[in-house]
Amino acid sequence: MPLYEYICHDCDIKFEALRPMSKANETIHCKNCESLNTARVLSLFATIGSKSSAEANSNHGGHSCGGNCGNCGSGSCGHH
Repeated sequence: MPLYEYICHDCDIKFEALRPMSKANETIHCKNCESLNTARVLSLFATIGSKSSAEANSNHGGHSCGGNCGNCGSGSCGHH
């Protein structure tokens, strides 16, 4: 079952709830004040990797090839 994030417009807290996808946008009681004046918010997620794309770009002059053009280091990509 997916985990969704909601905000309460009465007490201004965010809370999470495990709900089926079919009920994701249905009204839910606030876990703090029991209000029904709540709304689902966009939840962000993290990925796990060896380097973020920002770190990869900073190691290659910040240009758009991200160091994956095969020409970095040789100077032929035009950025080194």
